[in-house]
Amino acid sequence: MTRALTHLGQAIFVIWAAYTLTFLVLYLLPGDPATILVLSATQENDTLDQGQIDALRTEWGLDRPLYEQYFTSLWGALHLDFGLSYETRGSAWERVVTLLPQTGALAAAALVLAVVFGGALAIAANSARQRWVRRLLAAVPPLGVSLPGFWIGLLLIQLFSFRLGLLPASGSSGVESLILPAITLAIPTGATLAQLFARSLEVTLTEPFITVLRSRGADHRRVIGHAVRNAVLPVLTMVGMLIGQLFAGTAITETVFSRDGIGKLTVDAVSRFDGPVLLAIVVVVSATFVISSLLVDLIYPYVDPRLRTAGPRGRTSQADNTDKPASEQATSLEASIGAAS
Repeated sequence: MTRALTHLGQAIFVIWAAYTLTFLVLYLLPGDPATILVLSATQENDTLDQGQIDALRTEWGLDRPLYEQYFTSLWGALHLDFGLSYETRGSAWERVVTLLPQTGALAAAALVLAVVFGGALAIAANSARQRWVRRLLAAVPPLGVSLPGFWIGLLLIQLFSFRLGLLPASGSSGVESLILPAITLAIPTGATLAQLFARSLEVTLTEPFITVLRSRGADHRRVIGHAVRNAVLPVLTMVGMLIGQLFAGTAITETVFSRDGIGKLTVDAVSRFDGPVLLAIVVVVSATFVISSLLVDLIYPYVDPRLRTAGPRGRTSQADNTDKPASEQATSLEASIGAAS
């Protein structure tokens, strides 16, 4: 019960901190949404109507003191009322929620592809008999991580849409429009998972229980199976973190593929200085990150039964590769991978 309340308190703090930081950044940035809106309507600097700008600022409450704007906005956010979009004059929250399924489908498809690709690559790199094959497979994840997402998207469009004509280059309708954006997001994400999983698997294969298994005549497939189960815990932690990053990373992918979603909406909202929409997006993304992290914490005991019976204290008495919380293992492994790269 205490642990659950602690997690709930941390989740609320993360969402509040993300909301407050975004609000302050929007306030401190140069520029004025009322001026931008009037300017986009008139298209002429010399025809700007100062009275119209002042009326908009009063309507949106931008002429009030900072603390008053913040607490009014925060109170509305607690009721999922982020105000009206500066661009459409409609509800900012409804505008975000309407596009949430599109981005959710894209992030889910990319995550499935990334986990399958990253897991298969890491296992293959640690299972190959020939040394040159292991080195070749181990070189693939750093390459995938280093490729820019927009470049991958443009390359896929050029090959599968313009040359082969197999898949649409843009749009949001149908499963076929989801394939290329999902692959674009999945390649760097899967490469990150492959790096972490391969390193974790490599460390696990040197553990004493693996030596015992081999001495008892266990074949290579059974050894890898046991090693995978023990090496997957830090990878699971990273998957929880990547879910939030996938939502945030859709901005470039949805823009490249002209696909409707929260990512493309973020780009439009930033260009329009649409504060209510940006605040609603930040809350949705931070809540996604928090929920995915909580779900990963709930899954831990089912992946490693020692956590179910021994509890947090029991982890300290486990083997060397599990004597730290999984989040620390993921961080340390990621750091060692980065140093090796």
